[in-house]
Amino acid sequence: MTDLTTAEEIRPFRIDVSDAELEDLRDRLARTRWPDELPSVGWSYGVSRDFVNEMTEFWRTSFDWRKQEAVLNEFPQFTTTIDGTNVHFLHVRSPEPNAMPLILTHGWPGSVAEFLDVIGPLTDPVSHGGDAAEAFDLVIPSIPGYGFSGPTNDAGWDSARGAKAWDTLMKRLGYERYGAHGGDAGALITRELGILKPEGLVGVHMLQIFAFPSGDPEEMAKMDDYEKEGMKNLENFEASSGYLKIQQTRPQTLAYGLTDSPAGQLAWNTELFAGFGGENAGNVDRDRFLTHVSIFWFTATAGSSAREYYEDAKSGAGYREVPNETPTGVSVFPYDFRSVRVFAERSNNIVHWSQFDRGGHFAASDAPDLLVEDLRTFFRRFR
Repeated sequence: MTDLTTAEEIRPFRIDVSDAELEDLRDRLARTRWPDELPSVGWSYGVSRDFVNEMTEFWRTSFDWRKQEAVLNEFPQFTTTIDGTNVHFLHVRSPEPNAMPLILTHGWPGSVAEFLDVIGPLTDPVSHGGDAAEAFDLVIPSIPGYGFSGPTNDAGWDSARGAKAWDTLMKRLGYERYGAHGGDAGALITRELGILKPEGLVGVHMLQIFAFPSGDPEEMAKMDDYEKEGMKNLENFEASSGYLKIQQTRPQTLAYGLTDSPAGQLAWNTELFAGFGGENAGNVDRDRFLTHVSIFWFTATAGSSAREYYEDAKSGAGYREVPNETPTGVSVFPYDFRSVRVFAERSNNIVHWSQFDRGGHFAASDAPDLLVEDLRTFFRRFR
């Protein structure tokens, strides 16, 4: 168990799931008690049983956790105590002496593994065909309550409290000047960091700003065709996002089932990866997806990660329309909640806005080249 008593200590960390835990997982998967499913309904009632059955069998018989564990352990990892809770993070320094510090925050139901494909190009651009002047030192934390940070041990861990913890982390690592990026839940924390506007924060970059129509006809008239098309994504999200309502209201009730059933955890984590209608199911990277699900399972953080949604719903953190004066950039990907610039500009200092023709909700994994270039472009102005 991690010692939380030593304030400000940076502790080396290595992922080491025991053989007994792996065997327990396989045994539970083999004994899955399957629900019935109506014939020919596809994904209309929720995640397709055929998909969950196939993924569960792959997880049990073919997925190589040890391989994924070794990939993660190639990067320096640490833990530290901030505001009374454990925070796990990767800290990958660039070989370039003038690299810009950048904190990257994953979303739900993801993990630090979201960023595996961008670490190399961002920290060592020369080895990936880029310019040494655009290198970053990366800090990639597990959100409190997620993954190897482990469950939070007190209430109130909303996105605003997470943002304060990130500034503490960066200062504790000796970074007096830094940028921030995030997607999904990570976008909420990153926007709250912009609202906080701590000394040394130069800019924030996000995959989403969750701003919605105000009812002003002039706003709607300013939307371009890409944004109008994206409104269909918003309508689909609002119609199908049952996970959001449950995590915002009854996270503890949900936690019993997910913490006891790996098949249940897999099914619950599927929709944002496969699409509410299964439209992206054929494109899911099984190994990366199951790495995320395995991290939730081995750390038993289904409930504590869901609590962040509950806390944000109570406080309004992440969504509240209070001024974010920090220079802000947004990357909008087509197979995602498509942020609308005119909505976002109501309370954010937008200085950079990009729209792409491929990529989705987890762009660091499914369109890493586009995201890397957009991060370089946005932060170039602050070097």
